[in-house]
Amino acid sequence: MASTQKAVLLTEVGKPLVLVNDLPIPRPGPQQVQLKVSVAGLNPHDQKTRDMGLFVNDDLPKILASDIVGIVTKLGEGVSSIAVGERIVSQGSQFPGPPQNGLQEFAVADVGASSRIPDSITDDEAATLPTNIIAPLVALFDTLQIPAPWSGKSKNFDYANTTLLVVGGGSNCGKFGVQLAKLADIGKIVVVGGNEAELKGFGATHVLDRHGGYDVVLDRIIAVVGDNLVYAFDAIQPPEGQILTLNALSNHKKGVLARLLPLGPVDESRVQGKKAGFEVRDVFGSSHAKPDVSKRFWELVPGYLEAGKIKPIGYVAKQGLTAENVNEILDAYRDGKAVTKTHIHL
Repeated sequence: MASTQKAVLLTEVGKPLVLVNDLPIPRPGPQQVQLKVSVAGLNPHDQKTRDMGLFVNDDLPKILASDIVGIVTKLGEGVSSIAVGERIVSQGSQFPGPPQNGLQEFAVADVGASSRIPDSITDDEAATLPTNIIAPLVALFDTLQIPAPWSGKSKNFDYANTTLLVVGGGSNCGKFGVQLAKLADIGKIVVVGGNEAELKGFGATHVLDRHGGYDVVLDRIIAVVGDNLVYAFDAIQPPEGQILTLNALSNHKKGVLARLLPLGPVDESRVQGKKAGFEVRDVFGSSHAKPDVSKRFWELVPGYLEAGKIKPIGYVAKQGLTAENVNEILDAYRDGKAVTKTHIHL
């Protein structure tokens, strides 16, 4: 095997990514594998990394695309659960160490943030998962502290009489959030926004129109949840829009909002009632930062996929590891265009 590879790199924050042909091929460390990348999935945070320096921390040049699918080519020390030649899907790490992200011909992956891909699932279908399912996984089963259904605490939790509000049902994280809530058999899964048929197919019990203005949408939510909403997950709104979700929380029970966009404090003066109080908690959807909830989940993913309990979401593909292909997608995110989750085929 050659010692260098082709990769698309961020070399300067605020500038387009560039293609190089001489990046060293990373070698796996303990509990890691090396894989030949077949698909690298892009997401909105990649644009924020390129243009705003999100997750960079002076770590330049940097490789983007934390949704990775490929064939295992080498095993690191202590790896026994994955074999050379297997297809795996993995979430790349933002922490220091060998580059794990996907815009390179060969990457390393942590075993605890990876899963085998069943034969019935394509590379592209698997690549829709990592970033977009780990964020709601952490939101529901860590940030909101709903027990994961595979945990010991699940035996004493009343899922059937629990209500979850998901705001941003049309987003990728919203769609997977609904599926995870259904996986836990949460009794009332109320979703704002998104395609009703699709979301009910994922397990939503109620899908509410997000149009009509603040008061109208709040009334729609309250008509379904009453004064009993304790758990809410907002996948898309900035702090200004999070006021709607907070005002939907119960007045007589302490409610919690898990938010994916921690862009600043909310204006608490606009939150009405809440005699029992409320909390706003930020979500960091990283397998590496949250191994207690994610490691076991990754072990269960193949079975969930085969059983149809987790269903891949939509995507489009672009052929070729080129700077032009990647920058085109990141520019679309930057410009506020509607972007279907896009995979770069290497």
